[in-house]
Amino acid sequence: MSEPIAFISHFWVKPGKREDITRLFQDGSQRLEADKPRTLVFLAYFNETGTQVSFLHVFADAESMDVHFEGADERGRAAYEYMDPAGWEFYGRPSPQALETMRQAATSAGVTLSVEPDYLGGFLRLRS
Repeated sequence: MSEPIAFISHFWVKPGKREDITRLFQDGSQRLEADKPRTLVFLAYFNETGTQVSFLHVFADAESMDVHFEGADERGRAAYEYMDPAGWEFYGRPSPQALETMRQAATSAGVTLSVEPDYLGGFLRLRS
Protein backbone atom coordinates (compact mmCIF):
# COMPACT_ATOMS: atom_id res chain seq x y z
CA MET A 1 0.00 0.00 0.00
CA SER A 2 1.40 3.41 -0.91
CA GLU A 3 1.45 5.99 1.83
CA PRO A 4 1.19 9.76 1.57
CA ILE A 5 4.16 12.02 2.20
CA ALA A 6 4.12 15.55 3.55
CA PHE A 7 7.21 17.67 3.00
CA ILE A 8 7.64 21.01 4.73
CA SER A 9 10.47 23.37 3.85
CA HIS A 10 11.35 26.44 5.91
CA PHE A 11 13.35 29.43 4.68
CA TRP A 12 14.64 32.71 6.06
CA VAL A 13 13.48 35.65 4.00
CA LYS A 14 16.34 37.88 2.89
CA PRO A 15 15.84 41.50 3.94
CA GLY A 16 13.48 43.36 1.63
CA LYS A 17 12.63 40.24 -0.42
CA ARG A 18 9.13 39.34 0.84
CA GLU A 19 7.41 40.85 -2.22
CA ASP A 20 9.86 39.09 -4.54
CA ILE A 21 9.08 35.77 -2.85
CA THR A 22 5.36 36.46 -3.16
CA ARG A 23 5.71 37.15 -6.88
CA LEU A 24 7.96 34.11 -7.43
CA PHE A 25 5.54 31.89 -5.53
CA GLN A 26 2.47 33.08 -7.42
CA ASP A 27 4.15 32.49 -10.79
CA GLY A 28 5.75 29.24 -9.72
CA SER A 29 2.68 27.75 -8.08
CA GLN A 30 0.64 28.22 -11.25
CA ARG A 31 3.35 26.43 -13.24
CA LEU A 32 3.63 23.65 -10.66
CA GLU A 33 -0.13 23.17 -10.63
CA ALA A 34 -0.10 22.73 -14.41
CA ASP A 35 3.16 20.77 -14.72
CA LYS A 36 3.00 18.57 -11.60
CA PRO A 37 -0.54 17.14 -11.41
CA ARG A 38 0.55 14.48 -8.91
CA THR A 39 1.40 17.15 -6.32
CA LEU A 40 -1.74 17.19 -4.18
CA VAL A 41 -0.93 20.20 -2.00
CA PHE A 42 1.44 23.11 -2.47
CA LEU A 43 0.89 25.93 0.01
CA ALA A 44 3.08 28.70 1.43
CA TYR A 45 2.89 30.73 4.63
CA PHE A 46 4.89 33.66 6.01
CA ASN A 47 5.43 33.88 9.75
CA GLU A 48 3.96 36.84 11.65
CA THR A 49 7.02 39.05 11.11
CA GLY A 50 7.58 38.08 7.45
CA THR A 51 11.09 36.88 8.24
CA GLN A 52 10.41 33.23 7.48
CA VAL A 53 8.38 31.44 4.82
CA SER A 54 7.33 27.79 4.90
CA PHE A 55 6.11 25.61 2.05
CA LEU A 56 3.85 22.61 2.57
CA HIS A 57 3.78 19.86 -0.04
CA VAL A 58 1.67 16.70 0.05
CA PHE A 59 2.08 13.72 -2.27
CA ALA A 60 0.11 10.49 -2.58
CA ASP A 61 3.31 8.44 -2.57
CA ALA A 62 7.10 8.55 -2.94
CA GLU A 63 6.96 8.31 -6.73
CA SER A 64 4.73 11.40 -6.92
CA MET A 65 7.24 13.25 -4.76
CA ASP A 66 10.10 12.22 -7.04
CA VAL A 67 8.20 13.60 -10.04
CA HIS A 68 7.68 16.88 -8.18
CA PHE A 69 11.40 17.08 -7.37
CA GLU A 70 12.30 16.92 -11.07
CA GLY A 71 13.50 20.43 -11.94
CA ALA A 72 13.84 21.41 -8.27
CA ASP A 73 17.46 22.49 -8.71
CA GLU A 74 16.45 25.14 -11.22
CA ARG A 75 13.50 26.29 -9.10
CA GLY A 76 15.72 26.39 -6.04
CA ARG A 77 18.36 28.56 -7.70
CA ALA A 78 15.74 31.19 -8.49
CA ALA A 79 14.27 31.02 -4.98
CA TYR A 80 17.63 31.24 -3.21
CA GLU A 81 18.05 34.77 -4.56
CA TYR A 82 15.35 35.76 -2.06
CA MET A 83 15.63 33.27 0.80
CA ASP A 84 17.99 30.96 2.68
CA PRO A 85 17.25 27.43 3.96
CA ALA A 86 16.11 27.15 7.59
CA GLY A 87 15.25 23.42 7.66
CA TRP A 88 13.20 20.64 6.13
CA GLU A 89 10.74 18.03 7.41
CA PHE A 90 9.53 14.75 5.92
CA TYR A 91 6.41 13.03 7.17
CA GLY A 92 6.25 9.61 5.53
CA ARG A 93 8.81 7.63 3.55
CA PRO A 94 10.33 9.44 0.59
CA SER A 95 12.36 7.47 -1.92
CA PRO A 96 15.94 6.72 -0.86
CA GLN A 97 17.17 9.10 -3.58
CA ALA A 98 14.97 12.00 -2.39
CA LEU A 99 15.96 11.38 1.23
CA GLU A 100 19.67 11.30 0.40
CA THR A 101 19.40 14.44 -1.75
CA MET A 102 17.73 16.32 1.09
CA ARG A 103 20.22 15.00 3.67
CA GLN A 104 23.06 16.33 1.55
CA ALA A 105 21.28 19.66 1.06
CA ALA A 106 20.67 19.99 4.82
CA THR A 107 24.28 19.19 5.62
CA SER A 108 25.51 21.63 3.00
CA ALA A 109 23.21 24.40 4.28
CA GLY A 110 23.90 23.65 7.93
CA VAL A 111 20.22 23.10 8.75
CA THR A 112 18.19 20.25 10.16
CA LEU A 113 16.29 17.58 8.26
CA SER A 114 13.60 15.94 10.36
CA VAL A 115 12.16 12.60 9.22
CA GLU A 116 9.08 11.00 10.73
CA PRO A 117 8.62 7.96 8.49
CA ASP A 118 5.93 5.86 10.18
CA TYR A 119 2.50 6.73 8.78
CA LEU A 120 -0.28 6.21 11.30
CA GLY A 121 -3.25 7.16 9.14
CA GLY A 122 -5.68 9.99 8.57
CA PHE A 123 -7.39 11.61 5.62
CA LEU A 124 -7.04 14.40 3.15
CA ARG A 125 -10.29 16.02 2.10
CA LEU A 126 -9.89 17.33 -1.43
CA ARG A 127 -13.42 18.76 -1.58
CA SER A 128 -15.58 20.18 1.18
